[in-house]
Amino acid sequence: MEKYLNKYLGNIVEIIYLGKNNIITQRLIDIHSIHCGAVKAYCLKRKALRVFRIDRILAVQLASIGTNSPKGA
Repeated sequence: MEKYLNKYLGNIVEIIYLGKNNIITQRLIDIHSIHCGAVKAYCLKRKALRVFRIDRILAVQLASIGTNSPKGA
């Protein structure tokens, strides 16, 4: 998944995320970096920089509001 997410660096994506309390949420995030099993991104919902564990990301797709296409596409 980490290698897959690399093509979205610098793009806004929509993720389905399993939170630490086992609550599933949908987020729009702007990916800043990917390192050691974690995605550092700006969360548009929380309006803050967040770290998302890759093993808790259930799905990812390019957000329809994003104007950039993913790298390598």
